[in-house]
Amino acid sequence: MAISKELNISPVGRVEGDLDVKVYMEDGVVTRAHTQAAMFRGFEQIMAGKDPQSGLIVTPRICGICGGSHLYCASSALDTVWETTLPPNALLLRALGQACETIQSIPRWFYAIFATDMANKKFANKPLYSEVVKRWAAYVGTSFQKGVTASALPVQVYALFGGQWPHSSYMVPGGVMSAPTLKDITRAHAIMNQFRKDWLESIFLGCSIERYRQIKTWDDMLAWVEENESQKNSDMGLFIRAGLEFGLQKFGQGVGKYIAYGTYIHKDLWNKPKIDTRQHAVISPGGFYDGKNFHDFNHLDIMEHVGHAWYKDVPAAHPWDEPLPTPLPSQNLANSDFGGKYSWAKAPRYTGYAAEAGPLSRVIMNANPKNEKHQIQDPLFLDIMEKIGPSVFTRTLARLHETARLYDYIDEWLRQIDLNGEFYIKPTEKDGKGFGCTEAARGALAHWIEIENGVIKNYQVMAPTTWNVGPNDDKGNPGPIEAALEGTEIEDPHDPVEVGMVARSFDSCLVCTVHAHDAKNGKELARFKL
Repeated sequence: MAISKELNISPVGRVEGDLDVKVYMEDGVVTRAHTQAAMFRGFEQIMAGKDPQSGLIVTPRICGICGGSHLYCASSALDTVWETTLPPNALLLRALGQACETIQSIPRWFYAIFATDMANKKFANKPLYSEVVKRWAAYVGTSFQKGVTASALPVQVYALFGGQWPHSSYMVPGGVMSAPTLKDITRAHAIMNQFRKDWLESIFLGCSIERYRQIKTWDDMLAWVEENESQKNSDMGLFIRAGLEFGLQKFGQGVGKYIAYGTYIHKDLWNKPKIDTRQHAVISPGGFYDGKNFHDFNHLDIMEHVGHAWYKDVPAAHPWDEPLPTPLPSQNLANSDFGGKYSWAKAPRYTGYAAEAGPLSRVIMNANPKNEKHQIQDPLFLDIMEKIGPSVFTRTLARLHETARLYDYIDEWLRQIDLNGEFYIKPTEKDGKGFGCTEAARGALAHWIEIENGVIKNYQVMAPTTWNVGPNDDKGNPGPIEAALEGTEIEDPHDPVEVGMVARSFDSCLVCTVHAHDAKNGKELARFKL
């Protein structure tokens, strides 16, 4: 006879915000899951009635980790409303800020958020466990310390151009409010060279960036690991070997559909910003992949559902057509009605489908054979998806894989800045609707704005975690993390590390202390630091 169990896990994660998870299990395997965003903030309500440029100050403070991405969206949205002119230098400095913020988050996320789970006692019987603990144990691991320390370097480059990080406001409609000198460019190169020497090549890759970027297939990747001891024993090599040995490729599949908005706009291709020309201008391509075919991205195909969110019911709508949300009373995880409203997160859908946002979505779009010459063309992850499929392992590998390319782009864009060129062209303000989007470290991020009578009438923000952690839609279809938890085997309900690993492979923007309770009797099973 099957043993049924319900488990409330509150909260799940290590980053700011609150995510709670309820799982239903049969014989230790998750058959159904619900994700609950447990904190209401109301930034969209804060923006109503404000000066249109308030978004440049307010929205970067939505997040202390990806504030530069919010600034990128806020400035781009106003660019499309006001029909600005953007100098090439401005597009380069925006891309540099975005790339520096993203590359710094990779070692910080990997060591401080994800890899410490691989040091969990669940894997103590695996041959590579002792090496994983030695390197990646929280705070004391040898690579943990070096990787987290190195992660501070790229944001020093961001601060050279943005004035500070986080919460910078140097990107504005019409360009950027900075004009770097040769000294700034030279210093930026020196900082990134230190990042490369101290961590990226010496510890993480065990080889040159150039050698790593020759990998084009899953077989190439496996051959690269075994090519020499330096690569095999690098942190990337160890993750691949230990990840497969620990079985991370066997759970956390998700919904099987992927969305990316694209980012890093080419310096010569979006100088007259328009919504409908942006996808052509991006270097990192956007799109929608349904598991078999690639589709062009169109923001008008996005709808948000609130049937299972703690807001007044309204029909599913595109963000431009959504009213400002009206909050309703919420409940804690134990008292929530999962047949009704159970989360502060809305449920975004693209052409009616739940879609995963994040690095895995980005690297899949890189494999689109229709990508243009100035866009990334990299078939690796389509090959990986065909050979081993989506999983906690594949999703984590995707984010790690981005590091080498981002380093090369930062170096290239620094060299392209024209110190004698323009960085800002003053725009003319007017009413209208705008849309700005990018790829934050965690995935697809967008801002929609409507300006009427010189002030903000409507402002909507859709973050990557909204895509991934959203609840069921109006048809009862689960969100990406809810779907990814299904089929996961939980070895020890007192320490449900598998749930955390699935959520952290998406890098949901959440917090740090877990309390696990038996849902039937309310008894606390365990309290522990993740």
